[in-house]
Amino acid sequence: MNLTVDPWIPALRANGRRELFSLLGLFASAPELRDLAVKPHERVALMRLLLSLTQAALDGPADEAEWQECQPLIQPRVHDYLVQWRAAFELFGDGRRFLQLPNLRPGKESDQGNAATKLDLALATGNNSTLFDNQAAVERQLDAARTAANILAFQCFSPGGRIGVAKWNGKDTAGGGSSNHAPCTPSSMLHTFLVGGNLLETLHLNLLTRETVTDFYGLDRWGKPEWELPVGCAEDKDAIENATRTYLGRLVPLSRAIGLGDGAQFITLANGLDYPIFPAFREPSATVIKRKEELALLPTSTNRSLWRQLAAVSVKRRANGEAAGGPLALQHLVAAADTAVWVGALVTDKAKIEDVVEGSYSLPAGMFTEFGRAAYEQGVAQAEEQERALLQAVKTYAATLKVVTPAYDRARQHFWTRLEQQLSALFDLARNPNLTADLPSCPWGKAAQAAALDAYARSCPRQTARQIEAYARGLRRFTFSPSKPPTPAAS
Repeated sequence: MNLTVDPWIPALRANGRRELFSLLGLFASAPELRDLAVKPHERVALMRLLLSLTQAALDGPADEAEWQECQPLIQPRVHDYLVQWRAAFELFGDGRRFLQLPNLRPGKESDQGNAATKLDLALATGNNSTLFDNQAAVERQLDAARTAANILAFQCFSPGGRIGVAKWNGKDTAGGGSSNHAPCTPSSMLHTFLVGGNLLETLHLNLLTRETVTDFYGLDRWGKPEWELPVGCAEDKDAIENATRTYLGRLVPLSRAIGLGDGAQFITLANGLDYPIFPAFREPSATVIKRKEELALLPTSTNRSLWRQLAAVSVKRRANGEAAGGPLALQHLVAAADTAVWVGALVTDKAKIEDVVEGSYSLPAGMFTEFGRAAYEQGVAQAEEQERALLQAVKTYAATLKVVTPAYDRARQHFWTRLEQQLSALFDLARNPNLTADLPSCPWGKAAQAAALDAYARSCPRQTARQIEAYARGLRRFTFSPSKPPTPAAS
């Protein structure tokens, strides 16, 4: 199977029909494709591959002026590039293989390897979580198209932990049976991509200029995709330096040593290259925040809605490698209109996968200004204060009835689910920061209070006299005056 000509990438046409595309077919149809049709972690991995191909084919763009003019060049340049490098995109065979190390053998001659389903992070195989899959005991055979997508996502997102040792060119693979996180996994980092009207526009919006790469990563950090400078052995220092410490080299990583067996039923799997992570290197789609005067990646949690983190995502970084801010592609934006973004992450707890999350939002222009973001953050803080009042009410209700386990989770879920339906009112705060002068009385403040009261009513029954008394006591917890965050000083 050759990934340039054989279909394997799921995407949506304008009419909503889902089809599989080869790399050549995907770029040829990009203006007519609405979006990719994949899981959140697969989207990140595929976007990194597509951007790597596009940037390598363009050998740029060099600067912002060239970026503004390069969209018509993407399709013909990428077509020629894929034809030139077609041999590097074979999934099987005796020659070069896509994202697989050459001359890789099992550590023991008798070892048949891992099941190839191990590469699918959403399937329960080996130590993989059963969170997304209940057929762990069923022997499965994945087709080549699925295997191609799996190996790409696995190289980007495989969590660190214990791993087998294989023979690479006759020597044991590095790590001694342990591995670090793949580049996209640390801190369950939130990934963000700008979204255009079609796939071609989306790719164009997320291209970085050579100028931006130099500003944020330093001189000589543009690099080459791994297939242009393949890693042949552990002593290949220049190729490893390129693969692990340059912009283009890291986009499609080799974090695991993988060798597909015939028929793709079994794989050889071991530790691959070691990729420096933040703060040594930051991924272009990640957001960096300041926490206790230190820079950190914006993490994702299963109990915190993605929209509550959009203020951090919308900070446009300055040309300073140490500055906090959102994804590097924001450098292209002129805050004059709404901007569509996709955000998502693979949520992990050390080596355990907990969930995948994603969301799509249309950010108002005000989100990219200091005062608009501050207003949005005040709105989120208002909602969080209402949540605290709700949980205090639930606690009082339970204490009155001597209930050992208050219905915190049920109340919290009802509250955030209902409030999420009113996000337009929250975005209105970024459009008109003056609304924050009286937050409780504005549409968002009223929506937050209504959601809290509704969640309280749904979580705390009042059918008996004792329940009614407990409910009334808890209701008093909602009589509070929200604190007002300080207004930011004019810059």
